Amino acid sequence: MDRRQEIMAAAAKSFSLFGYKATTMDQVAKIANVGKGTIYTFFSNKEELFNAIVLKMIDEMRDEADTVSMEGASFEQIAHARLMRMLKFRKTHQLYAKLIDEEKELRTPAVSEVLQAIEQEIVTYIKEKIEKAVAKGELKPCDTELVAYLLFKSYLALVADWSKNHDEELGEERIAALLSGTIFKSLLV
Repeated sequence: MDRRQEIMAAAAKSFSLFGYKATTMDQVAKIANVGKGTIYTFFSNKEELFNAIVLKMIDEMRDEADTVSMEGASFEQIAHARLMRMLKFRKTHQLYAKLIDEEKELRTPAVSEVLQAIEQEIVTYIKEKIEKAVAKGELKPCDTELVAYLLFKSYLALVADWSKNHDEELGEERIAALLSGTIFKSLLV
């Protein structure tokens, strides 16, 4: 692993443990076992380092979703599996979970901006998949960005938010059935 990657790994660890606001370049240097000046040869400030780590995390999330492969499956089945995989990533990835907690507790502006950017990347990813399905004739022509946003927010609400106000979590099959009978039903050819 080269120095830049070592620094990014150390910074990801620090941001994951302490959050954005509490992480300092001194902490990152200590974890990476380098001088603080070494960090500045690769990154001009904490924000630039943080953004590089977040971009890497977004790539990991996209890669995770792209691992879903279901031979002969419909767009709906694959979309469901990929969205569930992304939401699992969101919940289990230590840095992502820490950012969500920090945004709720501290309302750190830089974290809020990054979470909005991540959400936009997710919507863009879904939009790209919808556009391909429309081009193949699997879905009706539609406002792909709006549908992507609707799908993401629907899954997010059912997977992450439902249990906050209800005594039970919704199972994956129940979520799939609900969205199959509503959103997907209106999209499929």
